Amino acid sequence: MLLPLASGFVFFPGLFGLSTWWLRRWRPGWTDDTCVTISTRLVSSVQAVLATASGFVIIRSCKNVITDRHWLAREYVWFLIPYMVYDFYAMYLCEWYKTKEEHRRHSLTTFQNFLSQNRLMITHHLVILLVLVPVTQKFRGDLGDFFVGCIFTAELSTPFVSLGRVLIQLKQQHTLLYKVNGILTLTTFFLCRILLFPFMYWAYGLQQGLSLIQVPFHIPFHCNVANAFLIAPQIYWFSLLCRKAARLFDAPQALKDR
Repeated sequence: MLLPLASGFVFFPGLFGLSTWWLRRWRPGWTDDTCVTISTRLVSSVQAVLATASGFVIIRSCKNVITDRHWLAREYVWFLIPYMVYDFYAMYLCEWYKTKEEHRRHSLTTFQNFLSQNRLMITHHLVILLVLVPVTQKFRGDLGDFFVGCIFTAELSTPFVSLGRVLIQLKQQHTLLYKVNGILTLTTFFLCRILLFPFMYWAYGLQQGLSLIQVPFHIPFHCNVANAFLIAPQIYWFSLLCRKAARLFDAPQALKDR
């Protein structure tokens, strides 16, 4: 517990500070806002790769989806806690640098703007810290490492989301890379954040000799409720991504029609 916690509190802020320092030296013409935003997205992507890799290792190791154990299912959660704490600060720092050009200092107004503009993401982080961490580390007992691994793989789409934000920051929305990345973002998000939940039900049903339709009626009610709460924001975010993609690919057609 203490080693992954301490490692996370060193690794994530350290990577952020190092990447920001390097970007400022490599691209002195870039604004502080750009350097901080790219560094934040880099750290998010690194965490996502680590989480996804851990998830795949756990899934492959757990032949019995209910009782099989893997040490990463608990230890990576301890490593994830410092990232969530760091990411609160990183998100606020990005907001502050955006308003810095308006000669604003760290103030209650800036913090309130940060809270109002990032409500869903802040709620997401708080739910992970205050609900999912206690569930995975305490209340589930020694069961369900396979499903914890599945949840880790939901991070697969994050590097693509982050690259899209970086390209927007660099005003590269017109490039082919941005469009290809948009397709990859939608694909990975749908596979690992939407279809992930039917997959977990299917895996449980396969283990218990149940069909996918039967599974919700053979697991505790609170499991269905928890999955509903987890998938709801994913569906909302996916709808936003689809709208954004529709605007992106409709724009060239609209220009041709003029």
